[in-house]
Amino acid sequence: MHIFPTARELLVTCAPASSDRRGAVADNTETVLTMTDCNARGPLEHPANFHLRHIGPSPREQAEMVREIGAASLQDLIEQTVPSQIRLPDPLALPPALTEQEALGRLGEYAGMNQVLRSCIGMGYHDTHVPTVIQRNVLENPGWYTAYTPYQPEISQGRLELLLAFQQLVMDMTGMALANASLLDEATAAAEAMALLHRVNKKSRSSRFVVAADCHPQTIAVLQTRAQPMGLTVDVVPPEDLATAGDAFGLLCQYPGTCGDIRDLEPLCTAAHRQNTLVCVAADLLALAMLHSPGAQGADVVIGTAQRFGVPMGFGGPHAGFMATRDAYKRAIPGRVIGVSVDRHGQPALRMAMQTREQHIRREKATSNICTAQALLAMMSALYAMYHGPEGIRAIAERVHGLTRRLAEGLRHQGWQLHNSTWFDTLTVQVGAQQQALLAAARTAGFNLRPVEDEALGIALDETTTLAEVQQLLALFPANATTADTAPTIGIPVSLTRAVDFLQHPLFDNYHSETEMLRYLKRLENKDIALTRAMIPLGSCTMKLNATSEMQAITWEGFARIHPFAPADQVVGYHRLLEELSAWLVACTGYDALSLQPNAGSQGEYAGLLAIRRYHEARGDTQRDICLIPASAHGTNPASAAMAGLKVCIVACDEQGNVDMADLRQKVADAGERLAAIMVTYPSTHGVFEESIVDLCALVHEAGGQVYVDGANLNALIGLAAPGAFGADVSHLNLHKTFCIPHGGGGPGMGPIGVGRHLQPFLPNHPVTPITGSEASSDVISAAAFGSASILPISWAYIAMMGAEGLTQASKVAILSANYIAHRLSGHYDILYRGRGNRVAHECIVDIRPIKTASGISEEDVAKRLVDYGFHAPTMSFPVAGTLMIEPTESESLAEIDRFCDALIAIREEIRLVERGEWDNLNNPLKNAPHTLSDITADTWPYPYSREQAAWPVASLRSDKYWAPVSRVDNVHGDRHLFCACPGMENWMEASAEP
Repeated sequence: MHIFPTARELLVTCAPASSDRRGAVADNTETVLTMTDCNARGPLEHPANFHLRHIGPSPREQAEMVREIGAASLQDLIEQTVPSQIRLPDPLALPPALTEQEALGRLGEYAGMNQVLRSCIGMGYHDTHVPTVIQRNVLENPGWYTAYTPYQPEISQGRLELLLAFQQLVMDMTGMALANASLLDEATAAAEAMALLHRVNKKSRSSRFVVAADCHPQTIAVLQTRAQPMGLTVDVVPPEDLATAGDAFGLLCQYPGTCGDIRDLEPLCTAAHRQNTLVCVAADLLALAMLHSPGAQGADVVIGTAQRFGVPMGFGGPHAGFMATRDAYKRAIPGRVIGVSVDRHGQPALRMAMQTREQHIRREKATSNICTAQALLAMMSALYAMYHGPEGIRAIAERVHGLTRRLAEGLRHQGWQLHNSTWFDTLTVQVGAQQQALLAAARTAGFNLRPVEDEALGIALDETTTLAEVQQLLALFPANATTADTAPTIGIPVSLTRAVDFLQHPLFDNYHSETEMLRYLKRLENKDIALTRAMIPLGSCTMKLNATSEMQAITWEGFARIHPFAPADQVVGYHRLLEELSAWLVACTGYDALSLQPNAGSQGEYAGLLAIRRYHEARGDTQRDICLIPASAHGTNPASAAMAGLKVCIVACDEQGNVDMADLRQKVADAGERLAAIMVTYPSTHGVFEESIVDLCALVHEAGGQVYVDGANLNALIGLAAPGAFGADVSHLNLHKTFCIPHGGGGPGMGPIGVGRHLQPFLPNHPVTPITGSEASSDVISAAAFGSASILPISWAYIAMMGAEGLTQASKVAILSANYIAHRLSGHYDILYRGRGNRVAHECIVDIRPIKTASGISEEDVAKRLVDYGFHAPTMSFPVAGTLMIEPTESESLAEIDRFCDALIAIREEIRLVERGEWDNLNNPLKNAPHTLSDITADTWPYPYSREQAAWPVASLRSDKYWAPVSRVDNVHGDRHLFCACPGMENWMEASAEP
């Protein structure tokens, strides 16, 4: 399969649109055009008008906005804003736009090309039944999948409740005291655990990490990649030798092993601890319903994936990885942790606790670069556990194990030798020279088995396996011995059997009927603000429309029920889709090659920096270890650089928010031949197109370094400029931002990287699914070769339906909308940075610091007061403390943008009442916001302003009012009294009482 080296060759080119056929992308947006004009189709063809539905402001409204900001035309605004030296001279080389029906038809063809065989491959991926009430009402419900990361707790209590339940699920099953709210996959969770154990093990000075050979091969490969830049050594040893492996700061074992074996962990943990070695266990979550928990046996960290708790395999993802550990390590655990705090009335309230945004504080000293989690999938797994309850989960596990016992007994009776005498759901059968013949026979019968080395086959059963399928599998293995083995089979040793001591919280016992589950989900959904309710104006986060047609295909069987290690000839449709998407992303970015493996933006950063590092090493420049990063950069940038083994050097920004070129020249000179790279975000994190970007790239290249352009703001560039064309060597692309994969309450994300041709050999590879064009020794970033492949049809559909003109127009309108907001708010608030022509890029920063000096009202007060107006807050205090960063996106209508501006202007008038002394500076609607329904309906009203001013500051709220379920949450209390499990049910019901 040729994805990377031939990405440009795979482009389906089309003739550029003529200058008089512009439609919705016309510079003169006042012109009314026919559908035929808009789409360059004949009069009898269906118009490809998806871009008119995706882009919020109509052509007439765009013209109105252009006039309002004082530009002659939309094209005039772009010429004022985007530096001429980086603007693309030609349209994007993409095929003509498809209609929604055509795109779905094409996706249906690709899904049909994939063969959905019964997967018995295992290796951490298993088929599962997704409860339809969860699929329809969560996975397919925009009220859940369009929500943002719950940084604003008052409008996120619904998803916070489910993420807390996910933590409780993981803690219960693993027997550990603390869990996080998901990681990216099992392999990267193991890598994060290795780093955690190295940080917290103060008794060992070793840099050695020991790994059992029966861990999943993809996990071992990711560990080896992570260890090398960190100066750690990964030693792979037979599992029976773990206890005597010698000096090491930590070890990893699989429970059960990748080939099915179950080993007693307690002796291993005891022996390891005597040697000052800490123990990590990679555990199967469903197996833990029957197996003695790792925590009870002495484990220090437990990791794994919750995929088989109701999340489709999806050719590799997305699935919620998990990590659980001891309470003593709570300050070192990576990722997001949900905790219980109180609101200003002392009522229980949930929030993200501790280090959940630590990258922006600790930067290169952060414990991890993880920024995206797998929140939507974690919530699905938590709901799966709630729907089935402890007895239901145990019954599923017992059934899987019982069918495996039946298979084991049958195989032994027919004379086949099993490698493992213990198992939960996986058997490894010695088949000798018959391996390939049996594999082929199994495929003919509709099963995929796992080849194990040269003379064995693995068979893994799952929740969806039937007794008839077990009989079919046995029929594949004819009797091959005169004397059958009729000795009894055990499977799980008696000493390791577990009682149903998990999921005892009432949350896991109250929603077994579909009626109750349905109502519970609706109650939680109503607590939160998602794009279904209002715009989410977060700067740097790009909360744009996630269209229904884009989302449609992800649950189709031809995409959802595919194992990531299925044979290549069974996934032809996936390959076609990935090849086309790769080629289109190459065309959009100006690069030469692409990797789809990184399954988050942070992982894309890391993969890009590793490619740069390997490139320097291949040229003999092993001394190049300095990475220059502007002070305004996302916190994940320095964290990723540190993980890649690079030393971070900060470059100053000038008063206009640009990279200080004088300081950059000095830092480049100081680095000398040690300069490895620079990481810049373009347009800048300060919301401007920097004029010096071409000179910056040239300066770094002249010094022998590489240029990494962070793709966080790519939605302001597509069709207008391309990083690969203006001098960058590598970028990660946030598909969950620019290319419409939804945020899902904090994940999933995808962060593929585009690179210049010279970096292409250093793109990620994979030990199970080798990738053509990458060196065999290349790094492995994620558990699956193509990351979270099942959500890639979303971005494919977005590009296919938008086409070149639609994508370009989207970038233009994103810039137009941001400038419109900056214009409307000017005179009320200070806009902190502006670029050429006094314009902003696709986002703008509102400076609250002068307001705070004059009135005591902070950016947090403004953010919380916006909740009373029905809005999610902009990004607070990033990239500049005391500010709000606003990004409208191209898909918000003019009416919604005006509603948001009206709210901010009304809030500014409220602040003026405080400034004039008409409202108390500590007891006013801003300081007390948000106001709950309980506040408004209380018998007493202790505030010096009216209930009307508190709850209905504008008349439109009378007909459509969002009520925050909790008052302002006390962040300090939550961190000082860290509690990360589900509280007692009496407290839970009190906290959930409000609508």
